Amino acid sequence: MKKSTKITLLVAGALVILLGMIGITYAFFSTGGSQEQANTFTSGCLNISLTDASSSISLSNIYPITDVEGLEGTSYDFTITNTCNTSTNYSINLESLNQVSNSLSADYIKVALSSDTVGNVISILSDNTSVTPEIDGAYESYNLYTGTLGASEAKTYHLKLWLDYDATVEQAANKVYSSKINVIANSETQVVDTLEATFELNDTTLTSNLTSNVTSATYCTTTDNICTPGTSAIIEDNKYTVEMGSNANMQMICTKLNETSKLICGSPIKITAKDIILADNEVNGVPNFNQIATADEGMYTTLDNLGTSYYFRGAVTNNYVQFAGYYWRIIRINGDDSIRLIYDGTSAHANGESSADRQIQTSVYSTSLNYNYSYYVGFTYQANTQRPLVQNEEISSTIKNVLDNWYTEHLQEFDNIIISKPGFCNDRNSYSDENGITSSWVANGAVIYYSAYIRVVTNKTPTLQCNNNSDWYITNIGLITADEVLMAGGGYLTNNDSYYLYTGQNYWTMSPYNFNGNNAVMFAVDLYGILGWDYVSIEWGVRPVINLSADVTISSGDGTINNPYVIA
Repeated sequence: MKKSTKITLLVAGALVILLGMIGITYAFFSTGGSQEQANTFTSGCLNISLTDASSSISLSNIYPITDVEGLEGTSYDFTITNTCNTSTNYSINLESLNQVSNSLSADYIKVALSSDTVGNVISILSDNTSVTPEIDGAYESYNLYTGTLGASEAKTYHLKLWLDYDATVEQAANKVYSSKINVIANSETQVVDTLEATFELNDTTLTSNLTSNVTSATYCTTTDNICTPGTSAIIEDNKYTVEMGSNANMQMICTKLNETSKLICGSPIKITAKDIILADNEVNGVPNFNQIATADEGMYTTLDNLGTSYYFRGAVTNNYVQFAGYYWRIIRINGDDSIRLIYDGTSAHANGESSADRQIQTSVYSTSLNYNYSYYVGFTYQANTQRPLVQNEEISSTIKNVLDNWYTEHLQEFDNIIISKPGFCNDRNSYSDENGITSSWVANGAVIYYSAYIRVVTNKTPTLQCNNNSDWYITNIGLITADEVLMAGGGYLTNNDSYYLYTGQNYWTMSPYNFNGNNAVMFAVDLYGILGWDYVSIEWGVRPVINLSADVTISSGDGTINNPYVIA
């Protein structure tokens, strides 16, 4: 008998340790969790790598949802690589673990598995072929997919699980489900999933791209749950098209191939704001930060804490956004594909235009009575420490209160698309005083500089990465950073009335500059477009910054002043 190669990887959920591996629990109708770290497993000819924690499924307060909604959820991604010089067959099984009296039945779990070559193979877990469990503690196992990997070939899969829409409270309330994916490589595995289809949407026309071995196909469309294909498709050049009609991006199509394949479904590919913005711009490399940007330099790319970010620089004319009754300018696309905006008024303003409408009000950064301690540079602060150490002792800065109050009054209803995950960096990493002494916080007489000063003033090496988690505020509203101003085309103590951040007004950033011995000092942009500084006790303008979810779509516009992007 030939030996099989077996690799086990986790499905995201609450974190527990089981026999040296990471096990997962889904708690439906209660609270779940998410995986915290990436992992890689290697065995024999197969290598499996799990994507980073940001791609892990996070489930909380789970309730039954439709299949269309299920496909909108976060996927858990893993890549299988054949490291040998010959092809191998493999099977992907989902094994149920740790059976208890309130384990959720596989009859009520919906599962969707997709890859770069096949749409979502959706099914009720128990409808899949039952196979012998291989993992210690597993009480049942279901085969989700079989395939073949050529020599040195790799394939990435996307797994989604949700509670079946038809599950009742009696069937699913207070139930738990724990599982692992088991990938088994064996040349004797019978590959049955040889028919594949992917879907793409152009306006209202959906195209189903098929493998060459498909000779017939039926399909159906639905706005909620998987349907039974009954309409025959006309296949030409390994494709067939379907007119989806109105609300095309809110429907799902399911297809059956050669009357034998598993049901393959797909939501038409949603064109996100990121897709449109990048399509409208050429992305460049690294600009010269020693020079200000007075012309439209387009977009550049760099890394932030969440991945690859794309930022606008110079006298940009196509980063206007209309949202929530206000006009905004796009600072950047964040590493998680969300969109970072800075407030720009109740009407659209041209580059070079001076207008107080481009800020919500003026305010001191922190209290005007006591500013003779370094900790007053904090977005929040705590006495006698550079950063708050005890959560319930945090004091919000004056400007944070201004932002929070404005958000509650003007943006609260958009909580579903304004997100906190990208956060805002109030970098309080200290550099040194004039005598070379490194300090965490100081009072009267001592001098301390912050890391942004070295990056922006001395080295001209701005960053979008926040290196101290205590300075990374995961909140829905904040301010621009000094680094972002430099990247947008501003210059330290250099006039620039051309770039898109110029307003003809003084306004705050949230980057600490220094403590000069008597005053806490913040970076700010002045009325000449200069990136400079001022004491926290001085009143400057407030320009809110928010992040829109990666899922937002643009309903119209090309980003120009007369035709701004309109968020759907």
